Amino acid sequence: MNEQALSPQDQRKLQAAQAAADYVATRIDNKSIVGVGTGSTTNFFIDALAELASKFDACVASSVASAERLEGHGIRVLDLNAVDEVTVYVDGADEVDKHNNLIKGGGGALTREKIVAASAREFVCIVDESKLVDLLGEFPLPVEVIPMARGLVARALRDMGGIPELRTDFTTDNGNIILDVRGMTVTDPKGLEAAINNLVGVVCCGVFSEQKPQRVYIAGADGVILRD
Repeated sequence: MNEQALSPQDQRKLQAAQAAADYVATRIDNKSIVGVGTGSTTNFFIDALAELASKFDACVASSVASAERLEGHGIRVLDLNAVDEVTVYVDGADEVDKHNNLIKGGGGALTREKIVAASAREFVCIVDESKLVDLLGEFPLPVEVIPMARGLVARALRDMGGIPELRTDFTTDNGNIILDVRGMTVTDPKGLEAAINNLVGVVCCGVFSEQKPQRVYIAGADGVILRD
């Protein structure tokens, strides 16, 4: 890949992805299962992971798109139900606070991402510095909802202080809809995650506090730093 042809932000995404790939190389053996998330930064990680394909057994992917990209590199992709444990899971984020709580789901794969994260021995997040925030919530919070519960859940989210908006012309890989919720400053990520997930009709919300990463690689103008 010609790094000079990339935009400055994409160069940073690539640098974070390569740092994660270098770390993953120290954690895997020929029986390892690598979990792979979804999104533009993760795509760079998938491309870097192809160089390690002979060093691990297979991958599990959080989306159809990621599975197809992995298979395009000749990497075997398994259903999560076919494996006992994911050695390490690597994914990006839409926002990261100073305690490594995340908002994810801009690509719509939040539920599968959270499932793979919960199945992994270790979760590694890769971002460029534009994703760092003091408080989560400037990025609209994605909530995956069963279609018949759209109105019920939207009213409950408004009661919680949010402004939900249906993501148009979009269906998740699970066959559900996404409500993107604006106006929620997340001062208690774990509490908000539990409260939204407990709403009837919600499949999953995009706050990752229970499944937050153990390691975050952050790429900026001065290189990549690790926060753990």
